[in-house]
Amino acid sequence: MAEAIAARPSSAAEILPLRTRLRQEMGGQIVHDSIHRREGWASSYLLELDGAAAGFGSVAIGGPWKGSPTVFEFYVLPEHRTRAFALFEALIGAGRPSFLELQSNVPLQTEMALCYGRDVTSEKVVFRDGATTTHRPRGAVVSPVTPPEEVRAALEQRQGGGEWVLELDGAKVASGGILFHYNRPYGDVYMEVAEPFRNRGLGTYLVQELKRACYALGAVPCARCNTDNVASRRTLQRAGFVPVGHILIGALSA
Repeated sequence: MAEAIAARPSSAAEILPLRTRLRQEMGGQIVHDSIHRREGWASSYLLELDGAAAGFGSVAIGGPWKGSPTVFEFYVLPEHRTRAFALFEALIGAGRPSFLELQSNVPLQTEMALCYGRDVTSEKVVFRDGATTTHRPRGAVVSPVTPPEEVRAALEQRQGGGEWVLELDGAKVASGGILFHYNRPYGDVYMEVAEPFRNRGLGTYLVQELKRACYALGAVPCARCNTDNVASRRTLQRAGFVPVGHILIGALSA
């Protein structure tokens, strides 16, 4: 007898144990983790084999994805991965997404993107921390802007973050921060250097110090940048970040 395969509409609470398994297997930042916490932004489905939970899938339907339903997470328990394609097809049939936006450092998601996607490309590179650096440009000082209690509240609530500035000989020349919208314990590092002060190593130093601040808060720094932003990619790597994946985007084949 053939297996009964289904994708049943579910709640964020019901699929949380499966999302926890996904987080454990990834061991890194999940870029779209916060979509689950935003009211009306996601539809989730429990994937079942003969009535038993086999995995889950989620489709973004709100915020920037309103009007463009996009599958952004797909997970199958290891013992059921021989049925991964059938389960993904059940998700597509139930959620009716038109697009995909999947993180490539989840191997199964990459397989689905390449098998079912059309015109798939990388939107962003995802980085993890890989080395401690000791850059120190002369005259450069990094200082916090956001009060410590606000930063810690953002960390605890997994919403918002903190901002820092870099001054060179007393003049503000760059700014950056850490966002905590992602899965614990990760904090997303970002920065920008004013045009006249680029190519001096200031961005690298700022990222290095933001990493240090992130660890001091008890979080783990990570980062991402547009695939075609060569300058940012180089800055992140000079500050010790290592590329680990991509955000793959594309249309779903009809």
